[in-house]
Amino acid sequence: MNRRALPPAAADPREGVTGALFHTLPGRAIVIGLAIKVAVWLVGLAVGHVPAFFIVVGTVAGLAAAAGLAYFLFRLIVLAKRRLLWRVRRKLILSYVFIGFVPALLLVAFSLLCGFLLFYNFSSYLVQSRLRALSDQARFLAQSTALEIQRAGGRDVASIIAHRQASAGGEYPDMSIVVLPVNRVCGSPASGVPPPTSQTSDFRIQTSQFTLLASGPWAHVDPPRAVPAWIECPGFSGVLAYSHRRAIDAPQTDTHLLVRGVAFPDSPRPTYAVIVDLLVNDAIRQQLRKDTGVELKSVAVVPIRESQDARPLVGRAGGDQGAGVSLLTPGALSSLPSLMEYRDWSTGTPGPLTVTTALSVAELYDRISAAQGSVGRTFGQGLLLVLFVIGALFLIIEAVALIAGLALAKSLTGSVHELFTGTERVRQGDFTHKIAVKTEDQLGELAGSFNSMTASIEDLLRQAAEKKRLEEELRIAHEIQMSLLPQGPLLMAGLSVTALCVPAREVGGDYYDFLPLDDHRVGVLIADVSGKGTSAALYMAELKGLVLSLSEIHASPRAMLVAANRIIRAHLDARSFITMTYAVIDMRARAMTYARAGHTPLIYVPGGGSGPRDVQILAPDGMVVGLKLDQGEMFERLLQEETIQLNPGDLYLFFTDGISEAMNAEDDLFGETRLGQLAGRHADLPSEELRERVLREIAAFVGDAPQHDDMTMILLKVDDAAVPTTINAELAELAE
Repeated sequence: MNRRALPPAAADPREGVTGALFHTLPGRAIVIGLAIKVAVWLVGLAVGHVPAFFIVVGTVAGLAAAAGLAYFLFRLIVLAKRRLLWRVRRKLILSYVFIGFVPALLLVAFSLLCGFLLFYNFSSYLVQSRLRALSDQARFLAQSTALEIQRAGGRDVASIIAHRQASAGGEYPDMSIVVLPVNRVCGSPASGVPPPTSQTSDFRIQTSQFTLLASGPWAHVDPPRAVPAWIECPGFSGVLAYSHRRAIDAPQTDTHLLVRGVAFPDSPRPTYAVIVDLLVNDAIRQQLRKDTGVELKSVAVVPIRESQDARPLVGRAGGDQGAGVSLLTPGALSSLPSLMEYRDWSTGTPGPLTVTTALSVAELYDRISAAQGSVGRTFGQGLLLVLFVIGALFLIIEAVALIAGLALAKSLTGSVHELFTGTERVRQGDFTHKIAVKTEDQLGELAGSFNSMTASIEDLLRQAAEKKRLEEELRIAHEIQMSLLPQGPLLMAGLSVTALCVPAREVGGDYYDFLPLDDHRVGVLIADVSGKGTSAALYMAELKGLVLSLSEIHASPRAMLVAANRIIRAHLDARSFITMTYAVIDMRARAMTYARAGHTPLIYVPGGGSGPRDVQILAPDGMVVGLKLDQGEMFERLLQEETIQLNPGDLYLFFTDGISEAMNAEDDLFGETRLGQLAGRHADLPSEELRERVLREIAAFVGDAPQHDDMTMILLKVDDAAVPTTINAELAELAE
């Protein structure tokens, strides 16, 4: 036989990057949009400009590509969320991180940023305040020198500036002073300034011969040769920046600060100016650090694009001999850049400087707390210690909370994972899987409950399998028991016989049979074994074999019952007994001889007439079969045998107590009287229809109440047909 393998399943064309781009609408939007954008760009290159129509097309294409990218980004986020957050452990960890850990980090970052901004602004303020004070000092020195020269009448200027250099050199060793001639008009008639007098004129004449006089090192820049025009008569004080090369052939330069003060004499037409330069050198930096706790590290000029904007002074080659860089101390906030303004000496245009400072928090705190005295300083140090302790506790608690949160998440999700694994094993049919109980909390109880549940399910499955096996055996037993009963109605000329047996369970103890005796006689037996279920069914099967053999030996019903009692009594359980009614019908003699061994009465409905008939309940004496209390004498003494003539239309109803004792929900019995009245009203019906009528009446009476006993019934109706000469063949076929 030829066998062909099944073709492989077709792959989804949308899988992969290529499939997503060329086989989905968003992917095609991206590809087409990018292609149009490239085409528009090429058109712009070729033409030199992009036409308006192509601009619109390119915009639409860009929007389409952006929409496709947004779609795939959304799908990627959904897929990542599904993959990453499938496990409960990841969900709990992320929940803890976003609820507990991230807010704490944000709080710490916020606090650090606030502290950084505070110290940044404070350090910038201190530096600028110090430089402003230094500028005021330079202006003061310039003004005092100019006034001293003016008081001296312009004589001995060199000695004056030398004396000023010597007196201020101790505090500012790199101070440089220059006196240079100027020609300024600081007043006019419009401004109310009086014209110059002869005294001022003489002074101008005397100082007109001034030449540039300088004092000090002037190592940073060359002494200025003139005062720029932008400096007004009140003078100037401010920060300038100067730069110099690190070496003669080096391209890089260093930028440093100086403070310059310019002053003119107190005259409407000053003829000279005094310029004082104070370098922001290592001594100034050390003093700034000593006074404020802030160290000035470096200075850089912010690049300016336009050439006419501010630019620094050009210093001398060889470097700045006064500038130095100090090392940072522990606890310092290094590299705090701040912007400040400087002036261009030539044009007066302001420009930005980047000043990098280092702030020592400890030194700054010492400077601030020193002003409060010893008591305030001690109290402040105590508060600072408390602050550090609280911060340390916060970090410790946060670390412990992180560890505890991760441990709890691991414990919880581990238990959930164990439960998930257990349920998967149970779903696959493995009920022997047990979850390890590691804790004595609710999760441990849940694991124990799961183990108990799987054990219970395993036990229930075993019970269900056992029940199924028993039900199958009972079904087979039911089929066997039903096969022991006559199959179909009794076919006999002159008689119409029908019967039924409805066990309350799968098998029961009720039994009926038709026994062929000869060509014109037949035996009819109905019996009820006490109890229900398997034991009653076994006794019923034993009774069938016994009756079949005894019916051939004893022609009399009484004799057959006596013999049966003698045999059954020896084998029957002490708690069990059997009730029976056995009748022999002789169609040639048209008579029925019967005996009742403790069984329910026989209902007899005489034939003839069209209305209701006079129903008779026949109950001859008789004792139940199989009692061990009796040795047989009482059974024989009480057992009676009666003979009834058979007339056309007679109806005989054999039944067990499951029929007459059918019980409804109110525990009322159907009763023999109601059964007899029912048979009398409908005696003219055929046997099958009368049987169905009886069953319907009983079902209507019982309602939803369960059946509590086996129900067996035989309906025997005498017809007007002639008596056949032989019935052995039909009875034999019926018995088979």
